[in-house]
Amino acid sequence: MQLFDQAAVARSLPYPTLIEALAQGLQTPIESPLRSHFEPNHDNSTVLLMPAWRPHQQAGVKLVTFWPGNGAQGLSTIAGVYVLLSCTNGLPLAVMDGTELTLRRTAAAGALAARHLARPDSQTLAVLGTGNLCLPMALAHTSALPLQRVLVWGRDAAKAQSAAQLMRDQGLNAEAVLQLPDALAQADVVCAATAAATPFVRAEWVRPGTHLGLMGAFTSQMAEAEPALLARAQVFADLRAAVLEKGGEVLQAIQQGLISEAAVQADLAQITAPGAVSWRRDAQAITVFKSVGFAALDLIAAEQVWRAQQ
Repeated sequence: MQLFDQAAVARSLPYPTLIEALAQGLQTPIESPLRSHFEPNHDNSTVLLMPAWRPHQQAGVKLVTFWPGNGAQGLSTIAGVYVLLSCTNGLPLAVMDGTELTLRRTAAAGALAARHLARPDSQTLAVLGTGNLCLPMALAHTSALPLQRVLVWGRDAAKAQSAAQLMRDQGLNAEAVLQLPDALAQADVVCAATAAATPFVRAEWVRPGTHLGLMGAFTSQMAEAEPALLARAQVFADLRAAVLEKGGEVLQAIQQGLISEAAVQADLAQITAPGAVSWRRDAQAITVFKSVGFAALDLIAAEQVWRAQQ
């Protein structure tokens, strides 16, 4: 059994490689039941169990935690471990850092969706939120699209400045923006990666032609954008069944009678299928990609880590 720490996972999953691995891996059969969700402290602290498998090949299980109070203590809000198993004999093949795996596959999935749903002439990315996903989202999206600059917005201006500096250290043309409407007014692609319980992206702030990835909120009670935005947009999902069960913005829009379940046009495997026609209606359409995460993405990423070391 091999062990892969954070550095080994990062080395094995450069964003261009991981994005292509997801695009190809989603076109082959993977069984992934909906995740198990637990709240051991009876609050917003969350434990998720996420299994997936390819029959007679590999199986994997991710144990991931989300502790929203950790940020105030300088700790990661997301932590996890991944176990990769053989479906031939049931023996463990590898144990790897699930935190790095989660951050990278989440960012790569958002970037993969943006590659297919954003306007081809998109030049400006806005990353909303300054947490653990901020830098990965910027790096993944700029590796997938010909973006020229990155805007960073967060509730804490100092954290937004620090995040922009980290991006500049990585060679990106990045700057912090103090006001959210200003960031949205300039952005062609928007990536929201927060733990928001209350929507903060107003529908009227999102201009025609924008692609918006809602990547952070992952329960039915959480939401980053107003449900009213979805009534104006083409809506897509990472995994349709999971989003219809747990995607806060989508569920809230359905409950308010703003959209129906049929408004979710396709999920990531359909969007990225070889030979698929463009899903974007026209240059003025607003496209929304809602992600809650699903276990097949973790298995594809974990297989990539394992194969990279063979």
